[in-house]
Amino acid sequence: MVNISAIQLTTAPDVATNLTVIEQQLSTLTASTNQQHIVVLPECCLYFGGKDSQQLALARQTCNDDALRVALATLAKKYGVCLIAGSVPLYQAKEDKFTNSCCVFNAAGDEVAQYDKLHLFDVEVQDSEKHYLESKYTLAGNKVVTVDIAGITVGLTICYDLRFPELFRQLRNKGAQVITVPSAFTKVTGEAHWLALLRARAIENQVYIVAAGQYGTHSNGRETYGHSIIIDPWGEIIEQLPEGIGHITAQIDTAKITQVRKAIPVQTHNKFTTKLINHE
Repeated sequence: MVNISAIQLTTAPDVATNLTVIEQQLSTLTASTNQQHIVVLPECCLYFGGKDSQQLALARQTCNDDALRVALATLAKKYGVCLIAGSVPLYQAKEDKFTNSCCVFNAAGDEVAQYDKLHLFDVEVQDSEKHYLESKYTLAGNKVVTVDIAGITVGLTICYDLRFPELFRQLRNKGAQVITVPSAFTKVTGEAHWLALLRARAIENQVYIVAAGQYGTHSNGRETYGHSIIIDPWGEIIEQLPEGIGHITAQIDTAKITQVRKAIPVQTHNKFTTKLINHE
């Protein structure tokens, strides 16, 4: 079995500060085990709590030296973990926007996958922010991405993607046994929908769900929900961290996945198919 962890953060609008906190968590996580280890970070793991335009500025500033990915790759190699690095802004010069990208690094520090967030958060929410318009500065992705890690097929999503079950079904169709959901869910929507949606995605697709969240009140006043969680293929909660900075860990038991899928073979029984643009 493979260990998998979700790190919960209260990310600041300062890359160096956030890298220090992430490293502290990684140091604690990896001190007591020699097993293969997958670690999931939240959405916007290296910069959050400023203006949305500052994410674009950061993407521009770091596009030549690729500083954000280099820093994360260095941590993955230093601590010998497969790091599913939440999301970082990667500059797209042609559109003068950035992709909100989940980059995956193996234990040698090599990047083995990248998923660009498909569904952008353009909504009205009854919180201090009121209006969110992610598409103003962010370019949506167009690929469904899985990656094989330590003998496990992992499907990649980011935050708002959670509301689109078609994406999760596509990931299951591509062999996903685990689906990760790095997030910065608002407190209002989190309280209403977070757990229900995560359990539903686990049950529907008979996969482990590993959701790493942002938590607390950030520098710009945004409030995020936290409640990082690991759910098994039967929909049962294995571990959860409601509040604060910290981490949770569980073991991925592929026998449990096989058992659940054999007992209720929904993949075979399903009468519907879905198509999504541009598979990878």
